[in-house]
Amino acid sequence: LVEDNDINRLYAKSILKNWQCHTDTAENGLVSIEQIKNFRYDVILMDVQMPVMDGYETTKAIRMMDEPLCNTPIIALTANATKADVEKCLAAGMDDYLAKPFTPE
Repeated sequence: LVEDNDINRLYAKSILKNWQCHTDTAENGLVSIEQIKNFRYDVILMDVQMPVMDGYETTKAIRMMDEPLCNTPIIALTANATKADVEKCLAAGMDDYLAKPFTPE
């Protein structure tokens, strides 16, 4: 879970915990890149707007990594879910998106 907002990170992590998911967190894209180099993840939930390295830049960097890291599914977390925003996420290499705030359903 790559999310810079403490409250959003706590909320998403609590939902994932209820689903019995093991979750690592990173407060920005740069931190997540280092984590990805050291651990294989099933999926990455990626906030789009973050300081240091945003979700678009981070996704592009992950897609340039060697296999199998570059193939890790990335789901965008974005408060802006307009068609243009979704297209920008997909163009950056993200596999899908979730509009924030989201519910467990």
